Amino acid sequence: MSTTVQQPPVTNPRMARRVAGASFVGTALESYDFYVFGTAAALVFNVVFFTEQDPLAGTLSAFLVFAMGFVARPLGAILFGHLGDRIGRKRTLIWTITLMGLATGTVGLLPDYNTIGIWAPIILTALRFLQGLSLGGEWGGSILIATEHAEPRKRALYASIPQLGSPVGTMLISAIFLVLAVAAPDIMTTWGWRIPFLLAFPFLAIAIYLRLAIDETPVFQEASRRHALPRVPLLEVLKSQPVAILVAIAAAVLGIGSYFLMVTYTQAYGTGTLGLSQETVLNAALVGSVLQLITIPAFGYLAMRIGSAKVVAGGALGTALIAFPLYWVISIATEPMYIAAIILGGILPTASWAALGGLMADLFRPETAFTALSFAYSIAAIIAGFAPSITQRFGIATEGAWWHPGVVLAVMSLVTAAGAIGAVHLRNAQQMDAGARTA
Repeated sequence: MSTTVQQPPVTNPRMARRVAGASFVGTALESYDFYVFGTAAALVFNVVFFTEQDPLAGTLSAFLVFAMGFVARPLGAILFGHLGDRIGRKRTLIWTITLMGLATGTVGLLPDYNTIGIWAPIILTALRFLQGLSLGGEWGGSILIATEHAEPRKRALYASIPQLGSPVGTMLISAIFLVLAVAAPDIMTTWGWRIPFLLAFPFLAIAIYLRLAIDETPVFQEASRRHALPRVPLLEVLKSQPVAILVAIAAAVLGIGSYFLMVTYTQAYGTGTLGLSQETVLNAALVGSVLQLITIPAFGYLAMRIGSAKVVAGGALGTALIAFPLYWVISIATEPMYIAAIILGGILPTASWAALGGLMADLFRPETAFTALSFAYSIAAIIAGFAPSITQRFGIATEGAWWHPGVVLAVMSLVTAAGAIGAVHLRNAQQMDAGARTA
């Protein structure tokens, strides 16, 4: 079994902090670009791009286009993972954010179905594919560029900092859509929905500026100096660490899938089935995201103390226990109850999300880490990306039974718990192997 190569010491702690900040801002903007599609799919795309279908079928179609971004992610992981392990973390991350920003902004310029007919959803699907291609390399690179600048004892904490980008992106999206829903509800489905997409263009300029200002990681610089860069990183990692790939995939399912189930799907469920207002579901997502600004660093600190895999496992097992009570409360909820349920129900999945980067970074050798993290995460994202459409179909099959989303959440939780427990054992085995080799 392959062992983890010891990283060289960080020579510039000030740069490490700057990189952590830039990584957070970059993932926040990347998350905004990617997640704005999910919110629009839940709230308006069924009537903008799928007007020939009834509302329920249109929502399902919008969710399937939404899932296309996850189908593209493995290709992006292979492409940008190869570049990240061959030409460097920094240069590759500039390419990923540029592609994402351009694809997202172009959605805001896209004519609707009534204007260009079937070409509207076709082009929308293509742009979503480009978003997925970009994100396939973004997450793994952001985790690596933060952790590879960090002191070894702080790796788990630094790995949680890019995870803050997800709630910040959600906050930006929810706040913008909420303002539109409250201040100008009549224009939401005409041209108002375009505003959040068009904001991707100025956000792109900010992200590029920040990424140009940071240094390449000392880990990659050392690997390059030693001529230790693999010719085909994907083949190398699949050959040398296949079990670690499977463990990482399982460990990532809940951290990604809980967002798309509890926000993207539940927003459509809340407005379409429970009759809640758009303002209520957006407020729930907004307040829950604000709370994550506290819980993610807290869980990251805990991961630094007890280990990332243990935090992921604890969050997943806890989520499995609350899955059915959570959706029972949601099914009978008034608007204040709905907001409280979404906020409180998101705390335990956040533990699995906050510690995920540290868990995965600990599993792989630095020479192939960009490819390994990106590929494993993208496969997990495919599974998670179909959570809204699977849950929608399950809801139709069960005639809207209150427990149908709870089944999906519980299954994802148990898969992640198994992956995290596997990561503990795999990491222990790697350390024993490394000790034996040293002896």
